[in-house]
Amino acid sequence: MLKIENLDVWFGDPPDRVHAVRDATFSVATGESYGLVGESGSGKSTILRAITGLARGWSGRIEVGGEAVSGGHRSRNFHRSVQMVFQDPYASLHPRHSVDRVLSETLRLQGMDGIDGRITRLLEAVGLGRGFRFRYPHQLSGGQRQRVAIARALAAEPRLLLLDEPTSALDVSVQAEILNLLSDLRRERGLTYVMVSHDLAVVAHMCDRLAVMREGRIVEEMKAASLRSGRVGTAYAGELLAASGSYRREAG
Repeated sequence: MLKIENLDVWFGDPPDRVHAVRDATFSVATGESYGLVGESGSGKSTILRAITGLARGWSGRIEVGGEAVSGGHRSRNFHRSVQMVFQDPYASLHPRHSVDRVLSETLRLQGMDGIDGRITRLLEAVGLGRGFRFRYPHQLSGGQRQRVAIARALAAEPRLLLLDEPTSALDVSVQAEILNLLSDLRRERGLTYVMVSHDLAVVAHMCDRLAVMREGRIVEEMKAASLRSGRVGTAYAGELLAASGSYRREAG
């Protein structure tokens, strides 16, 4: 579903150019959930932004569904295949747009018909009833706002979802609800995920494989089962594991 080869991403112009990602290479199979972990500033979210065209300065090769993307422009077909869920659901929703407007505008942009019925089905898919349709973001809890953001991403009927710290801005009590929702949606809709997170427990639970990033480079790639059992191949990954206070390794 996704193939990244020799990806470099930078910001600014020489001599002040900053390289955020260097020579990143990985691939994600259809239906797989793939994690990107590392310290803040390691380049995880920058990779997602390069895929979507939000980061314009990049070189290398990005393929989605076997089709290469180039430059900063992304076609309508690309946005029907690839959608992103951002970290802060309040910042990613327009404060003066109702849930109905958020979803109906997205559906119209994607050329969908039967919008009224689609909105109802989207709200049901993310665990929100019809009563939420005409509410505004300030009338919703953080978890409800993130459910709306997920519904907006699903409106295009994508195959690949890019998840940028989708639960880190939420209360601990609702993080599990959103993660369980994402797991259910992936299974029911055959979705492919690329998830950025600083929380190793989240990645170990949600992902099949993951890449560990440090200072813009991928330093290790492993199966999530290896992370869960504490079998890591680099000292840096071991340091991340040790520093993750909420993470508990499996016995044995």
